[in-house]
Amino acid sequence: MLDLRGISSATDFFVIAEGTSDTQVKAIADHVEVELKKEGVRPEHVEGVRGARWVLIDYVDFVVHVFHREARAFYQLENLWGDAPRWEAPEA
Repeated sequence: MLDLRGISSATDFFVIAEGTSDTQVKAIADHVEVELKKEGVRPEHVEGVRGARWVLIDYVDFVVHVFHREARAFYQLENLWGDAPRWEAPEA
């Protein structure tokens, strides 16, 4: 997770995840949406589900990016926001 508060006016946080296949990327994105809907949180905008190489789920205060591993390496989103403080979840 990248903390963008004070760095960007677009959102407060980027949550970044990756899958090893298009199917897994879509499944992760679907799971995020389902679980947050249970909490009453619905996205403002979703894109990229059809191609499932990079799914973006915009919740306004935070944006979830679910990448295919190769797309994540190509776009290097963490490097674009290199000044942002980071929090890394332990691997499952």
